[in-house]
Amino acid sequence: MPSRPAARKTPAPVRAPRVARPALGLAHGIFEQLQTLIYSGEILPGERLNEAALAVRMGTSRGPIREAIRMLGGIGLVLAVRNRGVFVREISVREMLEIYELRALLFGFAAQQAAEHLSDADRHDFVQLLDDMDAACDAADSPRYYALNLRFHALLMAQCHNHRAQQAYEDHVKELHLYRRRYFDAPLNMRRSNGEHRRLFEAIVAGAKDRAKKLAQAHVLQGRQRLLATLDVVATAPERKLA
Repeated sequence: MPSRPAARKTPAPVRAPRVARPALGLAHGIFEQLQTLIYSGEILPGERLNEAALAVRMGTSRGPIREAIRMLGGIGLVLAVRNRGVFVREISVREMLEIYELRALLFGFAAQQAAEHLSDADRHDFVQLLDDMDAACDAADSPRYYALNLRFHALLMAQCHNHRAQQAYEDHVKELHLYRRRYFDAPLNMRRSNGEHRRLFEAIVAGAKDRAKKLAQAHVLQGRQRLLATLDVVATAPERKLA
């Protein structure tokens, strides 16, 4: 019998070369640096993020810069505009006021839950945070106070044991960083803020759910008023003239 022709071997598929992704650790470090620059006002709302310039400034390639900018977009700090680039987000005063109203509702809900379920460990953490914020006030250290304030609010929100409420609150806080950071530079504002924290904590420890809820909502809305007053001062300040 005639022999069968040898079966053809199917050539192995040619794989595209793998493109190395930028190291996530490096990108995250750059993300944190850019976040700090935005929160401090060194990079202003509405300012365009130039990848090439940032790569030179950070001493890296554009890949990690691009990844870090993508991460900033994920938390709502920057917006990509087609054919123009990526810009630091600008929030209108109306948006800011609406966000504060939602924050007040969520913070009040968490305070009410905390008054019923506060653990001894969390109670100790609250006391430590309050003392640390008082020390930051004494030192007129607004960056430290701002960071501790965020931790206090996050700890209180954790008391509600509601992941969706916590996530919504965190999203609102991220949007407001561009506004809120500036009013913590005033020592009097810091002291008023922490005085409100202490009264709220006392209501929680006493198990006074309704009072805790009202104080928590009032604290957020009073923070809104402090911020509005700061914006008014900025808007009415006379222009500085060069000597």
